[in-house]
Amino acid sequence: MLKKIVAITGASSGMGLETAKLMAANNWIVYGGARHIEKIPTASNLHPVKLDVTDTSSNQNFINTIIAEQGHIDVLINSAGYGELGPVEDISMATARQQFETNFFGAAELTKLALPHMRKQHSGRIVNISSVGGDIYSPLGAYYHASKAALQQWSDILDLEVQRFNIRSVIVQPSGTRSTWGPIARQRILQNTNGDSTYTDLVNLMTTTLADNARGMSATTTDLAQVIIAAATDKHPHRRYFNTFHDRLTVFVARALPNLFRRQIQRSITQPKQ
Repeated sequence: MLKKIVAITGASSGMGLETAKLMAANNWIVYGGARHIEKIPTASNLHPVKLDVTDTSSNQNFINTIIAEQGHIDVLINSAGYGELGPVEDISMATARQQFETNFFGAAELTKLALPHMRKQHSGRIVNISSVGGDIYSPLGAYYHASKAALQQWSDILDLEVQRFNIRSVIVQPSGTRSTWGPIARQRILQNTNGDSTYTDLVNLMTTTLADNARGMSATTTDLAQVIIAAATDKHPHRRYFNTFHDRLTVFVARALPNLFRRQIQRSITQPKQ
């Protein structure tokens, strides 16, 4: 019987790394793609591969390496991503495009490369790591939230198109997790804010809020890895996977009661000066 083959992007840190380690420990053959492959532990079932999801040749090499060495691919987990935060007026368009190249177009291109092989074997699973931020929103997160919302709509449409081939495309929506995401996001806010920005007061508020939220986070990357593995292996997969009931409820409120959600956000921030 062939061993199951999984490709995981963003496998050098956070939930991508934990998922790679757990799946390798459970007898999957794991190909972990990342720019910093030295951070991926080597093991008999875990194969680090240099990968930059914003580069077409790198994406092609990632999928071609798996097919050349294993002959098939069962699951693709699109985990690579980050938060490019800052005021819309201050963030450069080049920076905004880079956010979409990583969080959305990288996943789309890798999926296009994997799908012909999955169709040929008449089976496969695409697991796209989005965020509750694909449905909710907060100040300074315009391009991050937009990229995750795009990923979710794209995944749902893809699922309709490929289900006939016994392939499913599903979304995992994590919330706050103890990882490097928060510190990097706070750093991005500061980098993306002009020195004389009109939004300095909002920047100060949101960086403080992110730091406060990080201290209260209980979910770990291992918790999320378990959710991702369920999304990859469930016989009858759901469209959406959440770590906690609170995450699911937050998304429900944002979608079902958008005016209430917006009022809650407005109350939580200090309005910027005109």
